[in-house]
Amino acid sequence: MRAGLHRALTAALMLFCAACAAGEGPDSVDPILTLAVPERGAYTGCFAEFGDYEDDVTLEKIEGFASLVGKHQAIVAFSNYWGRGHFPAKQARIVAGAGAVPLIFWNPWDNPDEGRPSRFDLSRILAGEWDAYIDQWGRDAKAFGRPLLVSWGLEMNGDWFPWSGVFHGGGDPVPGGGAGGAALPLGPETLKAAYRHVVDRVRSAGANNIAWIFHVNNTPAPGDSWNRMAAYYPGSAYADWIAMSAYGKQFPGEGWVTVKEAILDTYPELAAVDPSKPILLAEWGVGEFPRQGSKGAWIREFFSQAKSALPRLGGMVFWHERWQNGDLSYSNLRVNSSLDSLTAFREGIADPFWLAEPRLTTVDP
Repeated sequence: MRAGLHRALTAALMLFCAACAAGEGPDSVDPILTLAVPERGAYTGCFAEFGDYEDDVTLEKIEGFASLVGKHQAIVAFSNYWGRGHFPAKQARIVAGAGAVPLIFWNPWDNPDEGRPSRFDLSRILAGEWDAYIDQWGRDAKAFGRPLLVSWGLEMNGDWFPWSGVFHGGGDPVPGGGAGGAALPLGPETLKAAYRHVVDRVRSAGANNIAWIFHVNNTPAPGDSWNRMAAYYPGSAYADWIAMSAYGKQFPGEGWVTVKEAILDTYPELAAVDPSKPILLAEWGVGEFPRQGSKGAWIREFFSQAKSALPRLGGMVFWHERWQNGDLSYSNLRVNSSLDSLTAFREGIADPFWLAEPRLTTVDP
């Protein structure tokens, strides 16, 4: 039997067994399922070089990554730009058919080259201009019927996306102030309002199979106090997991970034955002720059530290991609950018702590 078919049958069986456990028969309404927070260990996950728009999802790429690292992936991530105009049903079906849970980076922009202002500007979202699109996306997500992880407006504390707080008032005070006269920063407050608007509408469409991911960058840009992670948190009712992107050195002009600097030192700030939520390392990786540091050693250090230093970690998504920069140099974050890198990853992920299969649970409608 082909590995892909085996995974698809396994996934279908898992869904059927979860329904039976919930007391549902084959003629009953299907239970609503979501990804369970593991009691021990953390899920494996990847973004497997899905093209310029980050949505060229194929079974071959998913299985190819799993074969490369020697382990099935419980979570597979890809992007869905609002400019696509629809819920990514095809991509989600491929991921679910491979026996994984889709993690959708649902990004409010047309394409990676879109500048500012975007037609999906936060002010236009809040004014209701995109409600019809959001509602239909939610209905289609509900119709998909299987567990989804969704990260909306990710890395908003950076300065590279058009929805980032720095472009929506930054640290300027919200007109009228806040409770007790406290000055609230306009940029984070605008992002939070848009986040809640989107989540509320998708939930109203009945898409209770979505677990929402609050997803920041590990370090803020700019590094001002108003731009810290917690400033953007929409509240515990709007996040099922809290997450961050955390990379080592990615570009030739950067200095070497250690595991401690990228992940271990930034984890406590993320964990403090909401002590009740599980944590996802939604994007992580490091480039191959042997003159500055050893990628293999970097990966080994992550695996040696993660189990003890990241106690609430419930999953990780490795960013497997190589791209050409504007100066014609390359950034190679692929897991197999070198034999040492691949060996380090294969050895680390072989630990049973890293869970290869998603575990599902029922949720209230």
